[in-house]
Amino acid sequence: LELQAVSKRFDQTVTADRLSLSVERGEFFTFLGPSGSGKSTILRIVAGLELPDAGHIVIDGQDVSRVPPWRRNLGMVFQHYAIFPHMTVAQNVAYGLRAQGLPRDQIGPRVEGLLRLVGLAGMGAKSAVLLSGGEQQRVALARALAPSPKLLLLVEHIAVFVTPAAIVVAL
Repeated sequence: LELQAVSKRFDQTVTADRLSLSVERGEFFTFLGPSGSGKSTILRIVAGLELPDAGHIVIDGQDVSRVPPWRRNLGMVFQHYAIFPHMTVAQNVAYGLRAQGLPRDQIGPRVEGLLRLVGLAGMGAKSAVLLSGGEQQRVALARALAPSPKLLLLVEHIAVFVTPAAIVVAL
């Protein structure tokens, strides 16, 4: 991931002023700062949920500054997890795999492996909203990892790694 002179303003508030950085494959990169300092905004720009006022976002050598979020192959876990309340744990994790058109016979094993990875083995049939906050967080993490994203963006208090922070993981 490369940010090249990225700038973003909201009225008179500057959240990024010619920010440039590089995160190499396999690295963890953390933004630390007080509330309102722009950490989440930068991740939203990387994800394509916000457009930069200036600068470029480059992933694997490709400028994705104007590429829509669904074409960036990124995983993102939000502060409040954003799990789908009407779905089971397994359905939540499988969501992105179904959207990618992965064959059914490959979805089940992938979901089971991810649930084992995040410590939720055997919980696939449970309603996601009946889980504890930490378990819901792990469902969201498994869902973000399911489609094998190039980058994993973790926003705010993701206790799995560090807290409080905004984290970019280059996979």
